[in-house]
Amino acid sequence: MTDKGKRSKVDEEDNSDYDKELVDSIQKLQEVQDELEKVNEEASDKVLEVEQKYNEVRRPIYSKRNEIIQAIPDFWLTAFLSHPALCELLNEEDQKVFKFLQSLDVEDFKDVKSGYSIIFTFRPNPYFEDSQLVKIYRFSDDGTTSISGTQPRWKDGMDFTNGVMEKPGNKRPPPDESFFKWFTETDAKDSSVGVNDEVADIIKEDLWPNPLKYFNNEGDDDDDEFEDEDGEDDDDEDDEQGNGAEEDGEEEPDDDEDEDE
Repeated sequence: MTDKGKRSKVDEEDNSDYDKELVDSIQKLQEVQDELEKVNEEASDKVLEVEQKYNEVRRPIYSKRNEIIQAIPDFWLTAFLSHPALCELLNEEDQKVFKFLQSLDVEDFKDVKSGYSIIFTFRPNPYFEDSQLVKIYRFSDDGTTSISGTQPRWKDGMDFTNGVMEKPGNKRPPPDESFFKWFTETDAKDSSVGVNDEVADIIKEDLWPNPLKYFNNEGDDDDDEFEDEDGEDDDDEDDEQGNGAEEDGEEEPDDDEDEDE
């Protein structure tokens, strides 16, 4: 009995020492983690400074690019229609309007983490009065995104965003919802729950950096390669299955023949 009592006391002391060591280790680990977070925050600030600096460097180059694009007929219409995601957003009436699209710009705010704007500039056209349609995204510190946009001032009988385009003596529904409704979708979004504007993301992160890739219809090359690889894999599987079927289908010796012999 005495030995058991001593042993229990020793076990309690060992456990107490272990718990103390564990707590000390966790505290030290937290201190190191806090130090890393501080460095990460400093790195993020430096990255933003570099991004803001090079935004200024890129701006005149983007302007030069836009000047060249304006001399290419239907450049942005072609780029949109060649993009695997954006092509689905333009119905037939939208495509007619896009023929008057003169330039497309994405402009980050001076403080890049606070937001950006997407600007569509149009030549005079028979559809709406505006020369520019703009979508603006403002990011707040609380994780919400405030979205504002230009409400197109449609000319008489030309508003087809409500599903009906009016013409003298004729009303007909367009085949799909109009892309131009996107400019009026301005509800505040809570980015903390993963809600975002996919159209804006695609334009800003994919189309805008290199629209020539889509104008030249080069955007599907990677997808084609991927599909080719999948196709080869499927062929290999079919071959293996076919070989297996042939093996399964081999004729077994005829017992009757053996008996006759």
